[in-house]
Amino acid sequence: MKYLILIQSNPRSLAAWEKMSDAERMAFGRDHLKLSEQMADAGVLVASEGLADPSLATWVSVRDGRTIPSDGPFAEVKEHLAGFYLIDCPALDDAIEWASRVPDARYTEVEVRPVLDMSGWEF
Repeated sequence: MKYLILIQSNPRSLAAWEKMSDAERMAFGRDHLKLSEQMADAGVLVASEGLADPSLATWVSVRDGRTIPSDGPFAEVKEHLAGFYLIDCPALDDAIEWASRVPDARYTEVEVRPVLDMSGWEF
């Protein structure tokens, strides 16, 4: 079963980041790389990435068959998606164990969400 581990940027995570020294920030980043390597070695990693700031996002809509990209609107939010790990493991307990190793979980929460399996659906 696939699970998405979602990492949010929020006031608590930002406060923790601000308190870190440069060396601690580098170690934090290395810990993410190590976790990705451990997941890959265990055969559960599908993908993992950090995401750019929401101000760099492009919103896309389609109206009357026409694609309309836009730089906004940007909601003033205190929380946004900062990164993710997509893993494939046997059970939720396994996904929770992997999520507990995400460096961000030491400062705030990370979310584990099952990915819908639509492979048996007929359209």
